[in-house]
Amino acid sequence: MEAFISSLNGVIWSPALIYLCLGAGLFYSIQTRFVQVRLFTEMLRLLFKKRDNDSGISSFQALAVSLSGRVGVGNIAGVAAAIGFGGPGAVFWMWAVAFLGASTAYAESTLGQLYKVEENGQYRGGSAYFFTRCLGWPWLGALFAVSAVISCGIFLPGVQANAVGNAVTQIFGDGTMVNTFMGSVGTHKLAGLAVILLVLGVIIFGGIKRIAQFAEYVVPFMAFGYIVLALIVIGMNIDKLPGIFQLIFSDAFSAQAGMGAAIGWGVKRGVYSNEAGQGTGTHAAAAAETEHPSQQGLVQAFSIYVDTLLVCTATALMILITNQYNVQGTLPDGQFLVQNLPANTEIGSAAFTQMALQSTFGGFGPVFVALALFFFAFTTIVAYYYIAETNVAYLNQYFKRSVPLVVVKLLIMAMVVFGTINSAGYIWNLGDIGVGMMAWINIIGILIIFFISRPTIVCLRDYEKQLKAGGPITFDPVKLGIKNATFWEQRAAKRK
Repeated sequence: MEAFISSLNGVIWSPALIYLCLGAGLFYSIQTRFVQVRLFTEMLRLLFKKRDNDSGISSFQALAVSLSGRVGVGNIAGVAAAIGFGGPGAVFWMWAVAFLGASTAYAESTLGQLYKVEENGQYRGGSAYFFTRCLGWPWLGALFAVSAVISCGIFLPGVQANAVGNAVTQIFGDGTMVNTFMGSVGTHKLAGLAVILLVLGVIIFGGIKRIAQFAEYVVPFMAFGYIVLALIVIGMNIDKLPGIFQLIFSDAFSAQAGMGAAIGWGVKRGVYSNEAGQGTGTHAAAAAETEHPSQQGLVQAFSIYVDTLLVCTATALMILITNQYNVQGTLPDGQFLVQNLPANTEIGSAAFTQMALQSTFGGFGPVFVALALFFFAFTTIVAYYYIAETNVAYLNQYFKRSVPLVVVKLLIMAMVVFGTINSAGYIWNLGDIGVGMMAWINIIGILIIFFISRPTIVCLRDYEKQLKAGGPITFDPVKLGIKNATFWEQRAAKRK
């Protein structure tokens, strides 16, 4: 079974998907005239704009919810894997996919906001919703929703929870070993699991507003603390920084580990980390209260910069500037192209980052990385729950026997138990498969939407026109020829 899962993962995450992600980003960058650059200052302004009512969450809270999903274990272990298998040049391709992916994030998040619905005083939306409302293809919406529930509700929480459990062990040790139904587990990890379940239950049973309030405070705090520590490491080695950038750029094209390895690992880990095009960010985007759909599209585009250009870059520079990395060769003998660490150092884990901080801060370094892993992974689990909940709510519209949301909550918590006290094993590959399925469906779907009706471009032009006019921002989809955006149609009718 494990061999089959690994093979399936290789098919789904083939070069075709990697270049589809890059191609979609380049396509939307050209079509929006590089909105991620032109309206960068507008992104910053919108982050701190207050809500007009209490129906949704603020743009900043929506950013924090989406970042809690984007900023996870991949920002620490994923970057290490990109360098370890693709060489320093892989960092350049992570930057490239973030820059281009910001336009994809704008497009998908604008669609999420445009075709959202209001249910029980809160907003819901996402890829499944806009496939149904914009394309009129409920089968595609259901296909995406099922893949999202499987990925975010079953496979991915266990992977992140495993990192949380390991972080607790890293800080406090195993403690006394006891036998459980899953084997021998340390008491410290069990205590950590109890805390995780308690806090997670309080948050996810409180709904999207409690999730948003949690993310609003925790996500900026953890990201800021991590970046500050990285800046200290860089500052203590500032004389090496020009050489590091030269290494990244030169290796991106000469490719120490092979051109294909640099691009492949850089793009794959960049896409996996920032999630641009996967459709996950559309759910938080739809939950926001805004004056215009394009506003939340711009805010979500900014989240790509925070995830990759800030957090991932912080990890990469710490690893490279302290010389705490190996580069695995692609030849059958597995010879290292670069070896600065012992051969048994695991590539693809947080070991590179821990050693980088340990070389600067001593014993505090690995403990800090463990704490960062705890917060990064925990907030990601919360974001996964919200995505799963939203897609279950979508599916419940079309099935006579609805799935109670309490079942989803209990399922997430069960997967947290499994992931925390058991080895992740091939569940990483299962998680990759789920994310890959979402990406294939979502990217192809938003490209089809563009060629049929171009609602994202229509919204962008309308928003920029109103910005230049300097008056109050409003949105009327009927006036713009956009159909089935019922939430905005009703709002425009009430305003008139």
